[in-house]
Amino acid sequence: MNQRWRSRRASYRPADPIRTSLYDVAEIQDDTTARMFVCEHHYSGTYPAARFRAGLYRLGELVGVAVFSHPCNNRVLTNVFRGLPVLKAMELGRFVLLDEVPGNGETWFLARAFELLRAVGVRGVVSFSDPVPRTDVHGRRIFPGHLGIIYRAHNARYLGRGYARTLKLLPDGTVFSDRAMQKIRAGSKGWRYASEQLVAHGADPLHPNADREVRHSWLRRWTSELTRPLRHPGNFRYAWALDRRVDVPEGLPWPKERLVA
Repeated sequence: MNQRWRSRRASYRPADPIRTSLYDVAEIQDDTTARMFVCEHHYSGTYPAARFRAGLYRLGELVGVAVFSHPCNNRVLTNVFRGLPVLKAMELGRFVLLDEVPGNGETWFLARAFELLRAVGVRGVVSFSDPVPRTDVHGRRIFPGHLGIIYRAHNARYLGRGYARTLKLLPDGTVFSDRAMQKIRAGSKGWRYASEQLVAHGADPLHPNADREVRHSWLRRWTSELTRPLRHPGNFRYAWALDRRVDVPEGLPWPKERLVA
């Protein structure tokens, strides 16, 4: 069964074949188009720092988006692709297909997206899958977990887990990220969007002219009141070399975890 999304809710469909004559893959030039699609349908409801966006179209209608982004830390890329200039690699930050896309549409879409990346000089891609389910504050499961089966099907190398950490969950079960907190503390680009995630759950609005001390105090108060901790053992990490001359670490045995229905 293949995991699909619509309006941030997961569903599953059998591995039925895609009729490729009905579909096209193209770069999405407009970041707003990709952002709106991802935020509407992806379980996280958030959008990464995009460097390249590919769209899956069925008869001209957007039915899937792959967002290739730059991670918060360059080491996410350089620890995998040693010696490769950091801007020659990307992270597959979001990958979401609507529930109407046939079962093997993921690998077909991903292969076409990688062709687009090669054409602009990208030589390596990393991605992560999060196997830990999420629940909202009422105990309803809002995310069943994601093992990265599609990455294995598309010949990714499994490189073990990322770093263990403690997540901060908002009442709806979504993650209030470290990056969002950093933006609020620094008052840097994107701080308003980050703060609105807390405001949506009951926080007082943060004044645009708040100084550093006020921002820090505001963040401490509302993360304490509105988030709950979740100890996370680390996401599964995968990598692809888009050029045979690029070295990738030896793959590890695939993890044994199974999702719980």
